[in-house]
Amino acid sequence: MHKTSIISSKSKIDSSVSIGPFCIIEDNVLINKNCNIHSHVIIKSGTIIGENCEIFSGVILGERPQDLKYNGEKTNLEIGNNNIIREYATIHRGTANRITTKIGNNCMLMAYSHIAHDSIIKNNVILSNSVQVGGHVDIDDNVIVGGATPIHQFCKLGKYSFIGGGYRVVQDVPPYIKAMGEPLKYSGINSVGLSRNNFSSNQASLIKKAYKILYRSEYNISQAVSILEKEYSDNNDINEIINFINKSERGII
Repeated sequence: MHKTSIISSKSKIDSSVSIGPFCIIEDNVLINKNCNIHSHVIIKSGTIIGENCEIFSGVILGERPQDLKYNGEKTNLEIGNNNIIREYATIHRGTANRITTKIGNNCMLMAYSHIAHDSIIKNNVILSNSVQVGGHVDIDDNVIVGGATPIHQFCKLGKYSFIGGGYRVVQDVPPYIKAMGEPLKYSGINSVGLSRNNFSSNQASLIKKAYKILYRSEYNISQAVSILEKEYSDNNDINEIINFINKSERGII
């Protein structure tokens, strides 16, 4: 721990953690083993950081939410294991709605990215430079978001989806697809991402067929979902798509 850093005695920091110069760590922070915290990092009260995380210069974790309904209630930020958080990224703690903002494991949050209150980011997610995640956003496993992309509050991004850089996300993005264009739209399945994550060619082919029914047919969304439910109810990948659409509150792209 560098002598210029200010670290509360009321926080619990594993002895294996490295803390660089000019950091501020407030009360009631928990940092688990083998984390590397670079210079000028601010970690606010109520933040929990898992193991083997690397946090680069200028990052601010657990700051109070930018929500006028927040009244100082005790809320948290939970960060899992093996995460990389690059320069000047900011993550805010929750509000009374969800209490906790959560980051899963093995995520990479690039420089200047922001995650607002009550959002849940699951595992193996990559947010490129300057991605701005609004409040109450849910991002499922293995999602990649291109640079400078704003994600509207309450949106959901399905697992293994890929969002092109610089586009606005204002509705839910179903799993397994690429989304590009303005307004954002379906641009094929994320075949590269699926291949990298050991999906078989048969799985990818069936997912592509399902999205052809959803997006490239004469059926509306509800009709297409009914067809998928009848024909592919025993397939886990298709059920993931069906369940995502049925639970969508903002509607899908």
